[in-house]
Amino acid sequence: MEQLKRLEALTAAIPAEQVEDVREDIVGELFKKSRELCSDAVTVTNRELLYRSERLDRIFTSKLWGFPIMLAMLGVIFYLTIAGANVPSSLLASFFGWIEGYLTMAFQAIHAPDWLHGVLILGLFRGTAWVVSVMLPPMAIFFPAFALLENYGYLPRVAFNLDRLFKKTGAHGKQSLTMAMGFGCNAAAIMSTRIIESPRERMLAILTNNFVPCNGRWPTLILLASLFMAAGFSGGTQTLVTASVVMGMVLIGVVVTLTVSWGLSKTALKGVPSHYTLELPPYRKPKILNTILRSTLDKTVYVLRRAIIVAAPAGVLTWVLANIYIGDTSILIHFVEFLDPFARALGLDGFILMAFIIGLPANEIVLPILLMGYLATGSLTEVTDMFALKQIFLDQGWTWLTALNMMLFSLLHYPCGTTLVNIWKETKSAKWTFLSFAIPTAIAIGVTFLVAQVARVLGWV
Repeated sequence: MEQLKRLEALTAAIPAEQVEDVREDIVGELFKKSRELCSDAVTVTNRELLYRSERLDRIFTSKLWGFPIMLAMLGVIFYLTIAGANVPSSLLASFFGWIEGYLTMAFQAIHAPDWLHGVLILGLFRGTAWVVSVMLPPMAIFFPAFALLENYGYLPRVAFNLDRLFKKTGAHGKQSLTMAMGFGCNAAAIMSTRIIESPRERMLAILTNNFVPCNGRWPTLILLASLFMAAGFSGGTQTLVTASVVMGMVLIGVVVTLTVSWGLSKTALKGVPSHYTLELPPYRKPKILNTILRSTLDKTVYVLRRAIIVAAPAGVLTWVLANIYIGDTSILIHFVEFLDPFARALGLDGFILMAFIIGLPANEIVLPILLMGYLATGSLTEVTDMFALKQIFLDQGWTWLTALNMMLFSLLHYPCGTTLVNIWKETKSAKWTFLSFAIPTAIAIGVTFLVAQVARVLGWV
């Protein structure tokens, strides 16, 4: 006990700027001493196996190769996700369309009123079907791939590589892990911030987690990147360009995460970043089939539950707004006309902004709401032909700037309804829940406005 008190007195006398260096020296000496003890007490029969992890770590965590390898792996996952999700998405959409046809026949057989068919089939069922068909296939590829990397032991190396970046911004190194969770679902990532012990640094992770795209925003980013940014390419090259653009969006999100973390740590959430020792687990061969099945089934159940509880009511609301008229114009179109001047300043239009607002409960519903507004069908619309889909956008005056700013707005805008509910549950604070909505919204508006004005001044559009 006396030695512990002496140690605390010595550390208290150390200048704050030197605490991290002293701590790392202490940890280093501890590991060095433990290694000496192990070498004296443990007999190693297979040194090749013992030092394999160390050789791999020299590559995966090196200052030279760590980040390029990390980005390359992320790019490969994006490529596989984009290339592999198209066919399953089309099959699911066709399957739900087939079911919808029989449901419509059933409604006709019992002479159900049109409004009931519109609310339940064109709103509720079609909205839910769209969410599942566009979100489930890419997620069924993306999550198992991430799970395999985690089981292999690579994700802790990612946290190690990103740790120093987050420390420089005043955040916690574990925020890299919660940020990675956000690639799948921001709502789940908010709950994962519980691994951060410091309340201040946990709040940083909560407020900035939204800047990485979740599975609800992948369809928008992938579709627009494919239709506009990779339009001049074909085949595998088009998929490669699409994956590169999407990865570029992810990097923008990471940069914004670090920048906002730095800004908050210097203002509203001032404080000295805490430190932790990350023990890298050994590399191990993952159980491939078990990992794929478990991650796919778990996420499938979550998606179906989310689609029914969160996204389906948005489909009903959309149908109602599009089918109630004031004069000769629906409420939806009145809303669009009100938003249009502000949206034009952001390089968007009123329909796009309307889709994001109504899509608050779930990001997955944004695209079908947008198409419904453009086609004035009064119901959620599904367009499976990519050429026809792009022509709809072009007919509405879209340019590369419209596509780019919609991607940026989708990346940076406010969290979905489920994520906001989770933030309130985790913080128990209306103030921080509001800030988690207001901060990304202000950044999304500011970035798109700046991009639009620069492009127009330079004559690029």
